[in-house]
Amino acid sequence: MAGHQWARANLGFVSAYILYRGGEAAVVDTGVPGSEGTIESALVGAGLSWDAVGHVVITHKHNDHQGSLEAVLAATPEAEWYTGAGDLAQVVASRPGTAVGDGDSVFGLDIIETPGHTPGHVCVLDPVSGILVTGDAATGAGGTVAGPNPQFSEDMGQANDSIRKLAGFEYETILVGHGEPIISGGSEAMAALAATLD
Repeated sequence: MAGHQWARANLGFVSAYILYRGGEAAVVDTGVPGSEGTIESALVGAGLSWDAVGHVVITHKHNDHQGSLEAVLAATPEAEWYTGAGDLAQVVASRPGTAVGDGDSVFGLDIIETPGHTPGHVCVLDPVSGILVTGDAATGAGGTVAGPNPQFSEDMGQANDSIRKLAGFEYETILVGHGEPIISGGSEAMAALAATLD
């Protein structure tokens, strides 16, 4: 099975991502309210349109990640959306979403439960292309990876456990919700971060 390519919708302090292959796409996170235009521009830049989007994954309930979900769903009436079970009730949309967790796959993307920042936080891994989308389970810092912001995280003990969990997977590229993507050496960077945790 072919892996995915990725495109970034850079929304300033936060990013949304598009993972695509074979003319189809999944949007991972939707930024703050009003971000749909930038997401559409990223789709167009990848040679796609809203018609290609069949899946929307929300990594967690915070409004800078689910803020444009309703607008994205309005543009993609056939798309299904997903989030972690622990956050599902706090993600607002006019059509029902599906709770996902460990062992689930969406459009060839593995779902990894990474609670701590929020109870239902999930990450998305393409094991073929070696791409990990972290939401806020990990952030970008100075060209490498850092943990989530403690100020906005509900359980840092769980969040640190989730970093250790992510260090157990193989990937080259880390697409973070906040900060710059890490293009190569992702697994090694995550393992190095995990080794610094108490």
